Amino acid sequence: MTGGVSVADEENLRGDNRGTRIFGADWAGRSVVHAVNGMAATSHPLSSMVAIDVLKAGGNAVDAAIAANAAIGLMEPTGNGIGGDLFVIIWDPKTQKLYGLNGSGRSAKGQTLADLKARLDGADGIPSWGSLPITVPGTVDGWFEMHDKFGRQSMADNLAPAIKYAREGFPVTQVIAEYMEIYRARYEKQHAAGVIEEIDNYRATYLIDGKAPVEGQVFKNPDLANTLEKIAKGGRDAFYKGEIADTIDAYFKRIGGPLRKRDFAEHTSTWVEPVSVNYRGYDVWELPPNGQGIAALQMLNILEAYDLKSMGHNSADYLHVMTEAKKLAFEDRARFYADPDFVDIPVDGLLSKDYAAERRKLIDMQKAALEVDHGDPKLLQGDTIYMTVADKDGMMVSLIQSNYRGMGSGLVADGLGFIFQDRGAQFSLTEGHPNVYAPGKRPFHTIIPAFMTKDDVPLMSFGLMGGAMQPQGHVQMVVNIVDFGMNLQEAGDAARFHHIGSTEPTWRGRMQDGGRLELESGVRAEVVEELRRRGHTVKITTGPFGGYQAIWRNPVSGVLSGATEMRKDGAAIGY
Repeated sequence: MTGGVSVADEENLRGDNRGTRIFGADWAGRSVVHAVNGMAATSHPLSSMVAIDVLKAGGNAVDAAIAANAAIGLMEPTGNGIGGDLFVIIWDPKTQKLYGLNGSGRSAKGQTLADLKARLDGADGIPSWGSLPITVPGTVDGWFEMHDKFGRQSMADNLAPAIKYAREGFPVTQVIAEYMEIYRARYEKQHAAGVIEEIDNYRATYLIDGKAPVEGQVFKNPDLANTLEKIAKGGRDAFYKGEIADTIDAYFKRIGGPLRKRDFAEHTSTWVEPVSVNYRGYDVWELPPNGQGIAALQMLNILEAYDLKSMGHNSADYLHVMTEAKKLAFEDRARFYADPDFVDIPVDGLLSKDYAAERRKLIDMQKAALEVDHGDPKLLQGDTIYMTVADKDGMMVSLIQSNYRGMGSGLVADGLGFIFQDRGAQFSLTEGHPNVYAPGKRPFHTIIPAFMTKDDVPLMSFGLMGGAMQPQGHVQMVVNIVDFGMNLQEAGDAARFHHIGSTEPTWRGRMQDGGRLELESGVRAEVVEELRRRGHTVKITTGPFGGYQAIWRNPVSGVLSGATEMRKDGAAIGY
């Protein structure tokens, strides 16, 4: 497509914000939560409480993050689960450094690009549902990598709360109930169209008497409880090499999907070095591609030369320059971000201040760009749920995990209790493009955790879920705090913007119409009119504007402060 809303822009309804028409910069939202012993901020209150319980029992922040992630995979299946991937940034107080983990899975090794194109029968992209976009789920391996390196209590103890809730049930929250009905209707439609091969397993797992659960209704998932128990007893190999892998292999053979047990048995996560740029004295950290985190860093580099504070928060100048910086960064995102095992990505060039200065020259403060080209960073050298946990010893975990496109592919293997992700829909089919599909390759990823330090001291673990909104949201949070002096909760409550329509890493059409600038209703009417005068297509909307969580650690007192997204069901809890 050219312009408009793409598959990636509509990553899933996790980023949708119910009721945001009343929100704005003057909205008196939640208060910041403070504590000294531990803090958890997730998009589900029970998940946050699970993390706190683990901390109180003697686990550390990594144990608590794993436990909370397992619980939220059950409680918020519309966004994540063990059928998806995981990325994490961890501050380790012992070594006084950040560690990054890429827990994303790869495509089927037995399917070539030619094989895939033959199955697509002339379609110009990979579908978002069914077996074709499924890649190996990396979450379980990611948990064990985190635990083996940093964990304190046993994995059986970490998974016990999720197992208990899965077997005994929990009441469904308002936002998740709405999403589950949306995806029920979507999967029925896609199955009727022949895109999803079968949905009997989905119906048996996620529907109650043939209907999506409603708010307050108790939901149980005994199949997932059994799967998690096998993982707790048998470790990650139970999922990737044992009985669970055998069940998955037989399932995909039956429905004609390309993944096989070999793909699971050969899966590995990758420890990576987080990358950063300095923004007005603060170091902002992201993970390198195949994710899109460095798009936020590119935007910050471009914006650093502008006096955003004097422009005024959500003024016409502010929103214009933020949007134009996003357009420039996202063209590079579409052209360069991919699996580094398959292509040389010029990360240093993309993040250099000199490169940002060259890209900045393309911004016209009085006119919105209808189309921009990617840059050439090599010339200047020498591409969900979010949750965060911190403990009293100073360990901080910034974790994001996703099935992609909401609940994912719509496929549930026999008796396993989870939906497979559909992340492979983000591959390009254009030969020669860095993100082109290949066997055993990781697709471009949208989910990104973030972190901020100052003078090598940890300050904030944060993230903002929701497809292409994520780097835009990261930038808005940093700017709100650093430039405008907002506290942790105010930074998330302030009215947001979301630009859509940039060229995608799937390389299906280029932006030629400037895309669309979506704004929350807290932006003043005269600002909207001025933006339209400059050539922006503006829409006032209720979303998607992402889901934010953050923890701030006072570098002097060690006091932890937590904030959570007021547009969702979540909670920040400390003790």
